[in-house]
Amino acid sequence: MNAYPIEITFPDIAAHAAGNTGIPFVHTFESGIDGPHVMINALTHGNEVCGAIVVDALLRANLRPRRGKLTLAFANVDAYARFDANAPDTSRFVDQDFNRVWATKTLDDTTRDSSELRRARAMRPVIDTVDLLLDLHSMHEKSKPLIVAGPLDKGIALSARLGTPATVICDEGHPEGRRMRDYEGFGDPASAKNALLIECGQHWEASAITVARDVTARFLRLSGVIDAKDLPADWIRETPPEMLVVRVTQPVVAKSMDFRFAGDYTGLEVFAQAGSVIGWSDGAPVETPYDDCMLVMPSLRQLRPGVTVVRLGKIERRIPSL
Repeated sequence: MNAYPIEITFPDIAAHAAGNTGIPFVHTFESGIDGPHVMINALTHGNEVCGAIVVDALLRANLRPRRGKLTLAFANVDAYARFDANAPDTSRFVDQDFNRVWATKTLDDTTRDSSELRRARAMRPVIDTVDLLLDLHSMHEKSKPLIVAGPLDKGIALSARLGTPATVICDEGHPEGRRMRDYEGFGDPASAKNALLIECGQHWEASAITVARDVTARFLRLSGVIDAKDLPADWIRETPPEMLVVRVTQPVVAKSMDFRFAGDYTGLEVFAQAGSVIGWSDGAPVETPYDDCMLVMPSLRQLRPGVTVVRLGKIERRIPSL
């Protein structure tokens, strides 16, 4: 597997530890004027630092909402504290993936315990009140940035209004557990609540920070909680001419540690013909099920039985820039 250089400086977020909500590292600011409750979340995974750089910058700039409420949060801070540049993939989580615990049944099950479940339960009262969530992520492999919009039309519509990144992934999530972006009203077609997860680039490449700033500025302006002048003008980058909507049809889940890809895939590769071999699982070939099949976020860095190693996507439509 490729070893990517660490091009960015990890921020010291200790100054934000107290928060102002009674929940460490969670800050909520109220404008006193009607409007949505908007949340910018960083560090769902401890080694995904671009979001932390942006949230740290917003807090240090004393950004305050002009309308509604704004929450700025660092999620899996215990995993972040364990980051080791010599083993950079090991601080994704402490006990389990923080982004696989967001089913109500899982959170309510007091027989289950982990560092991530404790943190999710602590943050849950705030997240229960959020109307619009932007969850900032990055990827194991060096790939173009993308939006994870969830399976619903409302996620696609919000992605189109955001305008970038150019690839919109529509999916049901992971067999291993529910993501924060799918929690409760975010994943309910009857709810006005909405959420986007942005994969800003490879974990430690400098360009991921540029993407994180861009989507954060756009999301805050789109929500109406701030005005354009409240953030640096250069945070907004060029809008792509069109957005490609890709529907994930199925995950490829590792049955054991015996899984390998047929090539050095990093994501968004398209295979023209059905039946193309993309890898082997326990010695058996893994083939594309249809023509023009796209690989979505392939990676073996967290390989273990039950983990999704890649998702297969079908190009559904193109959306011209608004």
